[in-house]
Amino acid sequence: MASLLLPSSPIYGHLAPMVTVARGLQARGHEATILSGRKYRELVESHGIRFVALPAEVDYDDADLDAWLPGRDRFSGLAAVRYDLIGMFAKPIPGQHRALTAELARHHYDAVVSEGVFMGALPTLLTVPAADRIPFIGVSALPLTLTSVDTAPFGPALAPGDSPLSRLRNRMLNAVIHAGPLKPIQIALEKALAEVGAPAPKGNFFDQPVRFDQTLQLSPAGIEYTRRELPGTVHFVGPLRPERRAGAQVPTWWSELDGSRPVVHVTQGTIDNTDLGKLVAPTISGLASEHVLVVAATGGRPIAELERLFPSGLPENARVAEFLPYDLLLPKTSVVVCNGGFGGVQQALSHGIPLVVAGATEDKPEVAARVAWSGAGVNLRTGRPAAADIRSAVGRALREPSFRIHAVRLQNEIAALGDPLDSIARTVDDEIAARARA
Repeated sequence: MASLLLPSSPIYGHLAPMVTVARGLQARGHEATILSGRKYRELVESHGIRFVALPAEVDYDDADLDAWLPGRDRFSGLAAVRYDLIGMFAKPIPGQHRALTAELARHHYDAVVSEGVFMGALPTLLTVPAADRIPFIGVSALPLTLTSVDTAPFGPALAPGDSPLSRLRNRMLNAVIHAGPLKPIQIALEKALAEVGAPAPKGNFFDQPVRFDQTLQLSPAGIEYTRRELPGTVHFVGPLRPERRAGAQVPTWWSELDGSRPVVHVTQGTIDNTDLGKLVAPTISGLASEHVLVVAATGGRPIAELERLFPSGLPENARVAEFLPYDLLLPKTSVVVCNGGFGGVQQALSHGIPLVVAGATEDKPEVAARVAWSGAGVNLRTGRPAAADIRSAVGRALREPSFRIHAVRLQNEIAALGDPLDSIARTVDDEIAARARA
């Protein structure tokens, strides 16, 4: 049995996978401790996992990022990406690092299993040789950000291309963007590292998440761009499997999911859902006259908020719930319409379901671009699509066989990878054993 420390950014979409990983490691005989935002203490401890809170100086409420990053709403495009990455990931490095090293000093741990962009791990990786410390293993529930001649820079959500001209474009864009619009991120990164005595790293900010001794990517390789620079320490282990809950509650209308008409599921997830008029409402409106059943999940928002957007009442073919059990819903679903949350996209693909993706914030445009590149769905290239555009995209996903063919290809790839928790546990065991033999 090993004692493992799992640090995570205080963001639900980053932390939730780590809770699943911690539970899986404990079920396999290890002890797990999560280091993250105090907001999530109850969630973590409810699963029997020891919790340690980040200090207030680097703890923020992911449901109120405007309070942590004043003026955030003034930015868009690359400027918004830059502002968020500096404020949420670069500037917290010193405080995160001090919290991590303090916890490692207080208790004996055999390995660190870090959320992939918990940047507080970076100073240790840059200053302490692997042979002189415990293993640091990264678990990533985000698209790969690694710079490559084979891909455009992370952020603009451009397809990679595989021609010599595309590679020339990639070289030029990487040079221009990292020396220009994204340069402040690198400056902030190096300043934060210097504060705790760490040197400037090789590569740029976006290259650092693969610096762990091993990096385990929670996706299949087929949904990620090919990179010749990808280190051999990066492994695609597939998405985490949703927990099957005995006796899960389903809505009274559940029996209508009987196969008599295609089911289109739409959701904005659990974070970017304060304005259901972005995607959920236009999907319902756009498909109101189609021979489909639209099943919407508000992600915890009151259903009344959605109903207020339809003064004359929801269309006949729309059904709504705050939450739905995905392990029961997805086998009945023909198309998923979403805003590009990494985990939700992976779950749809694990069931071979084509996607229509409308992503505009965080990493969502990059996720949407990868879905389109893989052939498994349509990228609407906006976070607030028109109802007519959604109707057209859903129609394509239902009619054109290629989308389902590619989605099923990825489903088969995911199935062949097995349970990612087994892969994570095996990597932890192997890394600890290798240190013991050294």
